[in-house]
Amino acid sequence: MSARREVGPRSREIVAREQKHIAPGSQSFSLYAGLAMARGQGCTLIDEDGNEYIDFIAGIGVGSVGHCHPHYVEAIKRQAERLTFGSFTTETRARFLDMLSSVTPEGLTRIQLFSGGAEAVEAALRLARAKTGKQEILGFWGGFHGKTGGVLGSDFKHHLGPFLPGQHSAPFADCYRCPLRLRYPECGMACADYVRDVIRNQTAGEIAAIIVEPIQGTAGNIVPPPGYLRALQSIAKEQGAMFLADEMLTGFGRTGLMWGAEHDGVVPDIMTVGKGIGGGFPLSGVVSSDVVTSAKPWSNPSFSSSSYGGNPLASAAGLAALEILVKEDLVRNAERVGKVMLGRLEALKEKYRVVGEVRGRGLMLGIELVKNRQTKEPLGREVTRALYQECLRRGLSRCRTRRRSASILR
Repeated sequence: MSARREVGPRSREIVAREQKHIAPGSQSFSLYAGLAMARGQGCTLIDEDGNEYIDFIAGIGVGSVGHCHPHYVEAIKRQAERLTFGSFTTETRARFLDMLSSVTPEGLTRIQLFSGGAEAVEAALRLARAKTGKQEILGFWGGFHGKTGGVLGSDFKHHLGPFLPGQHSAPFADCYRCPLRLRYPECGMACADYVRDVIRNQTAGEIAAIIVEPIQGTAGNIVPPPGYLRALQSIAKEQGAMFLADEMLTGFGRTGLMWGAEHDGVVPDIMTVGKGIGGGFPLSGVVSSDVVTSAKPWSNPSFSSSSYGGNPLASAAGLAALEILVKEDLVRNAERVGKVMLGRLEALKEKYRVVGEVRGRGLMLGIELVKNRQTKEPLGREVTRALYQECLRRGLSRCRTRRRSASILR
């Protein structure tokens, strides 16, 4: 892995061919790399010119069991030879749901399956509205829940309005860059109290759900302080709203516990899962209780369904990924390896002035890159892009430079 790599002729030729037809707007890390990948094994990617890379990208967090795990490959091959599509019950799906419900938080044993994260979040918000009879949704600055109209957030929504009515946003507990210009813990977690002010002054008082990522991923792997999720859950109860934890990135062991909300001792009313649930296959879900999922009209036949959700191939992929996760104790592995990595990354602060903060849990880690530690002015995108490309030359894919930090995903 020590030899320097450059984009080879085979990658250049394939990428040029694709660029003749693919529409703009593809994933930035792929566009900036200019590489065509041929295969993968475990945590290693190999491009069409034979160059190897350590894969820190994991398909933006979907590769929970690595590339081409033998058990995963065999399970999908076996299912592909029998039945590949359709919504009928299959033995594979029954086994998958049974195993998945055995690792979900207590009481959350009802699961509806979908194919993508935004689709699941949209369904979860419909469920919250059905259960509460209310219409408004409260999220958080920096939150990312997908790119469809009903959940569009972060700076992805710029120049794409107008937006759906009844959607509100409050500051997230980003202690490194506190939006209220305070300092934790002296602040007394004022950002949580500020949520009440937003509800009081900016909403119609009809909050159906408070939706939050236990650790904000796209915003830079931002870890809120202890007690923050518990405070939000209390506010949701005050409002008669559903507390909705979006566990797309934090779920399935990435943070060193099975679910990110577990770090704060919280069991949400509704949970959305995806990314690592399928080990790379498009699969997501809404997880909740009997009481919540029985709400009408969400529970009516076909009202919360998806043509692709829980199809035979997706169920086989989900079951295989979960079996690997449990058998190989990958949740504890994320906690153990993450501690080692966090310690090594912390040492970078002593060596490089551009490292403002190192943070994370398990293998969901982030490095805040700044021009100045006092002002916390972030490094420019041209610098972080150059850093990413240099990482590729040295065999690391990737340092993610979305927003203002470099992040490491499982």
